[in-house]
Amino acid sequence: MRFKLVIVSLSLLFFTLALPSWASARTPAQSSQPRDPLAIPEDPARRAEQEKEMAKKANQERQAQLRRDTEHLLRLSSELKQYVDKSSENTLSLEVIKKAEEIEKLAHSVKEKMKGN
Repeated sequence: MRFKLVIVSLSLLFFTLALPSWASARTPAQSSQPRDPLAIPEDPARRAEQEKEMAKKANQERQAQLRRDTEHLLRLSSELKQYVDKSSENTLSLEVIKKAEEIEKLAHSVKEKMKGN
């Protein structure tokens, strides 16, 4: 009698421990990405508004960069003029050539930014 009581107790214990894992194994497969129950479903109008706002910010940043570059271009041009004024008609300083190349690169960059590339 005592033996049967031990077997029944062990059986009940086994089923109570095995039941949660058995139940979870039988649930339908979950997606690989967990879903946030509080997440708002994506709204196409909201997404379009966010994209418009991002484009506006990008354009503002591009305009600010253009202002900085053109101011730098003006400074470089002034420096180039000073170098040329200091040089004689028979000599061309290496600094003048380097300054002209720097101006050329910056001017090309400004031109590309103005195109929106």
